[in-house]
Amino acid sequence: MEAVAKLNNCPTSPRKMRLVVDLIRGERVEKALYILKYTNKEAAQRVEKLLLSAIKNWEAKNEGQRPEENELYIKTATVDGGRQLKRLRPAPQGRGFRIRKRSNHVTLIVDSKNIEQPQAN
Repeated sequence: MEAVAKLNNCPTSPRKMRLVVDLIRGERVEKALYILKYTNKEAAQRVEKLLLSAIKNWEAKNEGQRPEENELYIKTATVDGGRQLKRLRPAPQGRGFRIRKRSNHVTLIVDSKNIEQPQAN
């Protein structure tokens, strides 16, 4: 069974967040946590927290099973653009430069590779 975790309106630009998410897409959960722990970007801390949430969601769905035994991996990881806050910065000669403060939405889906098939008799 797969478990989903979402992070909405994270105040980081989608491009910066995609750099971090691309590092862990398709990896095993243990390896992804190590990668995020030692990645020197602010977005890595947020994605690490989101990944831990996805693992806990998987544990809640599959009671009595351990993530280490089921070989959890990151099935899909997407980053979409969120809302933009639009601001004006004063510029010379009475003009204003537009500033777009971007945000993003991150979705992680965690699944197990050990799929137990029900015994058909």
